[in-house]
Amino acid sequence: MNLIRVRRTRTRILAGVALSGAALSVWLVRHIHSGITTWQGQGQHFATVYALAFLMLMWQCVLYFSERPKKVTPRQQKQLEQLRVTVPIPVRNEGPNAFRECLASILRQSRLPQCIVVIENDNSVDYSAVEAWFEKQCAALRIPLIWESTPTPGKRHAQGLAVTGAQRAGVTTDIYVTVDSDANLDEHAFAEILKPFADKDIQSVAGIVLASNLRGNVNGQGQQRRWRDMLVRMTDLWFVVGQLVDRSAQSALGGVLVNSGVLAAYRAGILDDNLDGYLNETFLGRKVEFSDDSMLTIYALQRGKAVQQPTAFATTLMPDNFSQLFRMYTRWMRGAFIRTFWRFRYLRLDNYAYWGHLLGWIQMVLSTVIFVVLFVYLPAVEQAWMWELLLIPVLIGYGQALRYLGFKRSDDPFWSHFLTFLAAPIAQIFAFTVFRVVRWYAMATCYKTGWGTRQKVELDLAG
Repeated sequence: MNLIRVRRTRTRILAGVALSGAALSVWLVRHIHSGITTWQGQGQHFATVYALAFLMLMWQCVLYFSERPKKVTPRQQKQLEQLRVTVPIPVRNEGPNAFRECLASILRQSRLPQCIVVIENDNSVDYSAVEAWFEKQCAALRIPLIWESTPTPGKRHAQGLAVTGAQRAGVTTDIYVTVDSDANLDEHAFAEILKPFADKDIQSVAGIVLASNLRGNVNGQGQQRRWRDMLVRMTDLWFVVGQLVDRSAQSALGGVLVNSGVLAAYRAGILDDNLDGYLNETFLGRKVEFSDDSMLTIYALQRGKAVQQPTAFATTLMPDNFSQLFRMYTRWMRGAFIRTFWRFRYLRLDNYAYWGHLLGWIQMVLSTVIFVVLFVYLPAVEQAWMWELLLIPVLIGYGQALRYLGFKRSDDPFWSHFLTFLAAPIAQIFAFTVFRVVRWYAMATCYKTGWGTRQKVELDLAG
């Protein structure tokens, strides 16, 4: 079995804080000077927009640097050990090797769950051998296992069956830990993700998700593998930095907006009490099949705080071709657009999540204005090509990607990790341009509320 260990490194984190702080200080001085010249009537076009975007970036930096892993006292740890944890695992067209590795990683946890529920969801894959093996393993560890099948596709429906199946079996649950069927959990993932629940106000906890196929350990495509591995690394860099920047900033004030289905934890009432609405959400008269994690996070925010535990790690299979990547991102952005309406309608005004969500949209609008000004307005109207200003997202990309160096993993040496970091400008410019267009497309086609992926096995770990 492929055990991947991930750990935070304090020295690298402090170095990143120092470098980012120095860069922001220099940039702040530059914007102060720009503000003075603008006030005197000598400033550049759109200087106010640039300054506002910088202030929002600086505020975000202050927040994500203030995030700390939740720690507990011995007394709190004893209370956490009494929590009854159920793990629902929907599986649909998952590679058998990846699925088996997921189940194995749950059984090697330093803090084992009290119940595991597996729901086969309209699969074309035969998991009978995996089921037989897992039943024996759970029996040896005395962990109750419920394994059911459903002909109806959909992750939410499978999770609903997991919840009702556990209830029918007489299982009492305090915490649901949601796990995707291709997750490979760090051995302390459950122990770490439970720690924030020592605070009664915290309703959900997100884990940190990284790529498990970082080094090409998948059923291969021969010579194409090298290019696919590069895409996986770029995706891993972009995805991990997003969690350690956007989500960490939200977590610092208890307002995480989206958990990841790969690894997240919820107080039982969030699923138990909202199951009907969760399973029957509609938008423009159409049933919504995706964006399940963000819907659960909204339910959590209605009751209290949603945070991230930056010491709870899991890895997952990242897309290794552009078709998979674009379909995944399009689905996410459609869900994010739909969630915009629900968040403004249902989130409490006394929770930072509401205002953080508003700031996020302001930031998105500002960055879009800057994008249009630099690459549409100036070239078309003023015949000015200011490609050198692409240096700004490059520098921002490097500054934020310092967060990527703040941990080490057992399957990737530092030199390899650092080379991935050096490619941060590529990921940043790709997100600044291509992903921006994909996001517009997703918003324009938000009426397409079906799942859109997992029609067949697309990736699997090498056997």
